[in-house]
Amino acid sequence: MFVDTLQPFLQQAWKVSGYSTPLPIQEKTYPIIKEGKDVIGVSPTGSGKTLAYLLPLLEKIDVEQKQAQLLILASSHELVAQIHRLIQEWTTDAPITSMMMIGGANVKRQIEKLKKKPQIIVGTPGRVLELIKQKKLKVHALQTIVLDEADQLLVPEHRNNLFGIIKSAPKERQLLLFSATISEGLAEEANRFMVSPEVVRVTNEESGTPDVSYQFIVTEEREKIEVLRSMARNLDEQLLVFFRDSGNLTVMEEKLAYQGIAVDALHGDLPKQKREKAIRQFSKGETKLLLATDVAARGLDVKDLAYVVQVDVPKDPDHYLHRAGRTGRAGSDGGVVLSLVTDVEIRQLNQIAKKLEITLEEFLWRKGKLIKKKTSN
Repeated sequence: MFVDTLQPFLQQAWKVSGYSTPLPIQEKTYPIIKEGKDVIGVSPTGSGKTLAYLLPLLEKIDVEQKQAQLLILASSHELVAQIHRLIQEWTTDAPITSMMMIGGANVKRQIEKLKKKPQIIVGTPGRVLELIKQKKLKVHALQTIVLDEADQLLVPEHRNNLFGIIKSAPKERQLLLFSATISEGLAEEANRFMVSPEVVRVTNEESGTPDVSYQFIVTEEREKIEVLRSMARNLDEQLLVFFRDSGNLTVMEEKLAYQGIAVDALHGDLPKQKREKAIRQFSKGETKLLLATDVAARGLDVKDLAYVVQVDVPKDPDHYLHRAGRTGRAGSDGGVVLSLVTDVEIRQLNQIAKKLEITLEEFLWRKGKLIKKKTSN
């Protein structure tokens, strides 16, 4: 087991983390990354991808060299913050320095932090490229660039910034792409910047993540809020609830709060501080319900989250996968992904389930309990 060969500070962090054995994506990619090769890693959400690249890369940091050696890029503030927290946890006993670099945050403060010459930068592409162009972030010593949730970075919104960063970095650098979903087209595009990348794919069956139950309740659109309110009142568990847009989400948040439910919201129109506060309170268990748009499907890692509820059917199978991946994460006891659907929406949900090859089960919400609907023979 490669864990036995890790540096002492990582072995100590491994003990504290409570992991028993490495997960398949970690086991498969560790030697390849350590060797310095380019890698495309595809593995289900919650299967330990972040640690899969962090362990070998933290080992490679030269603590004597006070300049940026590792750059990790992610599409959302939430995901950047989560990755940075993990780096801090795993470098507690090591003289390795890191910092976050996100748009919307005070740029002068970030420039001040850069003067301390952190060895690891975790950031969003726009702000990272901005500071490279200003010559505040020097990338001449970069050894590795990681694209976390790469499919979200290789979209028109981020593509130009991303390519600008990659072109600024040394040619002899390692490039790693990780995500739960990377299409052939995206992989081909990434290949333009990679040198004979090794593709590592881990299936749901192999991933080592707990079982997730995929359920749905058929209900009228106007009744969805009543089901949600009743679930919040009757279930002991926290609920992460997904919406397609912030308009419907805000209306429901106001109604639930008026009814005395401990509820918070997370969507792209909120200021950074409010988003951080919502995640922090939900992670600590202070909020019963967190209503979110798909911005939260990436990078939100709440320990032992048992329920993901979908008030709106996601627009495509990838969005469903990333929403579902907030529960049933490695190290948990599994979870439930529950969709509240109308008679019209059930068709869309069935199409997604067919593409993802998952089995949906119909449930009823009766007297404060989820009851499996009996099928008539």
